[in-house]
Amino acid sequence: MVFPSLRARWLAPLCLVLFWPNQHPAAVSPPIRVVVSFSILGDFVNEIGGGDVAVTSLIGPDSDVHMFEPTPEQARLLANAQLFVINGLGLEGWLTRLTQSAQYRGPVVVATRGIIPITTTEAGEPTPAPDPHAWQDPRNAVVYANNIREALVVIDPAHSEAYRQRFHHYKAELETLDREVRSELQAIPAEKRRVITSHDAFAYYSKAYGIAFRAPEGISTDSEPSARTVAELIRQIRREGIKALFVENISDPRLIDEIARETGASLGPPLYSDALSRPEEPAPTYLRMIQYNTAALTEGMLKN
Repeated sequence: MVFPSLRARWLAPLCLVLFWPNQHPAAVSPPIRVVVSFSILGDFVNEIGGGDVAVTSLIGPDSDVHMFEPTPEQARLLANAQLFVINGLGLEGWLTRLTQSAQYRGPVVVATRGIIPITTTEAGEPTPAPDPHAWQDPRNAVVYANNIREALVVIDPAHSEAYRQRFHHYKAELETLDREVRSELQAIPAEKRRVITSHDAFAYYSKAYGIAFRAPEGISTDSEPSARTVAELIRQIRREGIKALFVENISDPRLIDEIARETGASLGPPLYSDALSRPEEPAPTYLRMIQYNTAALTEGMLKN
């Protein structure tokens, strides 16, 4: 026999266990579907969005954004997105064609909004154009991240505080990264701060940290350098004794290999400029990309 008072004490906790979930249903919203143009933007969105976003990059790791040609499948992917994040500054030359094909009418976030671009004149072009590689300066990456945060807050205000907290945490990491890069590069004498890369993607890094970069190709990889440009570069390398030669993960290495043979310079490890690496490789995130590039550049420049 169970006494009434004992039965009451035994059933009360059980009732709480059985009925509490129904009295307090969890409000779980599906993640915001975000499409980004290339992998570096995807990392920024993941840092700010966390589990509240589902990110798809049109251009994946180790792939060249300059040479990208959208497919019908990617147009369908964009058609179902709630937010589209692009770099801007002319990087996505295929943008209008893709958005029209996808009939995308949602918000488009230009992640470089507010950044004052470096301008350059490409061979054969009559007027200067903005250099789109603004992410190569971690201080600009803070602007990218904040533009993404603002867009996510507008489309998903319920998680605005989470986006704000993630942004401030990431901003602190980017500021620490900038200080670390400056500290590491201080050890390099001014006369050694010269680097040759396969295409001109490091102007913002150059301006931020006082490194002179030269490249046979311009800011885009979709055109071949002239024989005169290559010959002038080879003469400069010989004249100045430059040993720091690098090819990027998105580039065809044959031209830089030829320059290395002509000059006797040794080719360093691949740099990551316009795309992150795959997860098992050295630069799967923006933070690790800048850290890896800085270490590789430092080692190369000290040989000059």
